[in-house]
Amino acid sequence: MKLLITGAAGFLGSHLAERFLSDGHHVIGLDNFSTGSRENLEPLRAFDEFEFIQHDISKPIYILGEIDGVLHFASPASPVDYLEIPIQTLKVGSLGTHNCLGIALAHGARFLIASTSEVYGDPQVHPQPESYWGHVNPVGVRGCYDEAKRFAEAMTMAYHRHHGVDTRILRIFNTYGPRMRPGDGRVVSNFIVQALRGDPITIYGDGEQTRSFCYVEDEVEGIVRLFHSDLNQPVNIGNPGEFTIRELAEVVIDETGSKSELTSLPLPQDDPKVRQPDIRVAREKLGWEPKVALREGIRRTIPYFERTIAAGGGAARVLG
Repeated sequence: MKLLITGAAGFLGSHLAERFLSDGHHVIGLDNFSTGSRENLEPLRAFDEFEFIQHDISKPIYILGEIDGVLHFASPASPVDYLEIPIQTLKVGSLGTHNCLGIALAHGARFLIASTSEVYGDPQVHPQPESYWGHVNPVGVRGCYDEAKRFAEAMTMAYHRHHGVDTRILRIFNTYGPRMRPGDGRVVSNFIVQALRGDPITIYGDGEQTRSFCYVEDEVEGIVRLFHSDLNQPVNIGNPGEFTIRELAEVVIDETGSKSELTSLPLPQDDPKVRQPDIRVAREKLGWEPKVALREGIRRTIPYFERTIAAGGGAARVLG
């Protein structure tokens, strides 16, 4: 297949592109490097079937030749990023999704949108099944990201129903692993960088809020299975293992051997108190569930950050 992957220089997009290339497909990667990294493209350039276009997908683009699939992964994905560039975040979720769906329609290609567990907001149903409509503050500081993704899902289903585009909706829960930016503000990267530097580990609130962390290798396997399936409705792909933020910090400190101590900052506005995917659809329809436990995934991720910091990589970034 010949696939277009937007956000190909990002953490998850680069891993997905590498997986499809390894499976023998041709991949056109597209990115504008707003949050992506040129270093993430280096493993992809080893494949003859990889080509790259630098472009902001919020602006129209015409792709020449045959396209079999469009996978839209371009978007800031951490609060630190999307709070800094909220309008660009809204544009890539709305205009970018529209442009990608237009490419899929023009080429008769399958389309997959990378949505997020953030469509559930601060959930009042736990764990979160795909049937839950969510509890999102549309005018809060996180609304730029949450509503961009909710709009992207609505646009995707409109193209599916009105134009007959073959669509997939992926709801990603917290994913981590090598190629995350040290300063991306996500909790796993923040904690590992702080621990390796011996800095205080920053916890928001009392640290009892929960998240479910999926190692990138597992996440990519679930995405590939969803893309090759016939499921048009949203599907959660995440690890149902639920941990408090304090528990995550303790695992990171233990695995890094750090002397870092915990420090607390006020809880950000609209920060979800709980987050856990109900993955019954993925288990039953895709035969997928994650295999890598949190401690093992953290252990696999630490060497990447050790190398990045040694090469002069950035410090952790925190809100507030």
